[in-house]
Amino acid sequence: MITTIVVVVIILLVVVILLRGIRIIPQQRVAIVERLGRYHAALSAGVNIIVPFVDRVVRTLDLRTQQVVVPPQVVITKDNVQIQIDTVFFYTIVEPKMATYNIADVVQGIQNITAANIRQVAGHMELDETLAGRDRISISLRTALDEVTESWGVRIDRVEIVDIKPPREIQDAMEKQMKAEREKRANILQAEGERQSKILQAEGEKQSAILRAEGEREARIRQAEGLRQSQQLEADGRAQAIRLVAEAEKTRIEMLRAAGLDANVLTYQSFDALKGIAEGPATTLFVPSEAVGVLSALGTLKKAWQGTSDEDGADQHGTKQ
Repeated sequence: MITTIVVVVIILLVVVILLRGIRIIPQQRVAIVERLGRYHAALSAGVNIIVPFVDRVVRTLDLRTQQVVVPPQVVITKDNVQIQIDTVFFYTIVEPKMATYNIADVVQGIQNITAANIRQVAGHMELDETLAGRDRISISLRTALDEVTESWGVRIDRVEIVDIKPPREIQDAMEKQMKAEREKRANILQAEGERQSKILQAEGEKQSAILRAEGEREARIRQAEGLRQSQQLEADGRAQAIRLVAEAEKTRIEMLRAAGLDANVLTYQSFDALKGIAEGPATTLFVPSEAVGVLSALGTLKKAWQGTSDEDGADQHGTKQ
């Protein structure tokens, strides 16, 4: 029975020793191991073996980027205005051994350096420079922190000025100034908009008048061109008609000459033409001199024919007696 108890105790001791000799380190963590009170090694992520009761894990550090908020700092600017500055910084441990043995509290040390440098930087700036110079303050703080934290095994990734709060009366004055500035910009924008609107309206009316004038000019040009072409076609038609009439008359005269007609036939035809004219609706006739001669000849022939008829009648009457 006693032997069994001793064996069980020995097994338990072996298990405890094995468990104390195995260290599992999570990802992005590092463990500082001391051997007999002195630094021995830094255990990385994964399973690690240490000597039980000799080696001891004194500290586990997080290698991820850490965020620290600095308590609000009350600062007096160069123009004697009291303001409150809220700051936040981000840091990463790059040397676990230095971060463990060179400083007791990294975060407290960075906060103290930040507060001191904020007072120093803002104290040399006026209120307007402080409000507009957040980047300048951030760069100054980061430069000051880099010089100190380099020996601590810490890297400052970023320093941000979260807020700068001036006194309440200055805030009210700034709000009034901003309101006036906004109203000024609004009035300027409204005036600019109205000016642009009038310019665009005038440009539109100008373009409309130009287009209307061009349309009227084009219409007049086309109308004149149409009238010119119409008159030209009408003149061409008349010239063509006159030419055809002249050619027909020429052909008729040539045909009469070819037929060998004498002056008497022409005279008879002229008389026949006058007869046709006289039968028309006209009440006044202009008779050419040649036609008058023809009519005179006809009158002479009529008288001669009537004289011959009277003599024949007298002879016949005498014979009867």
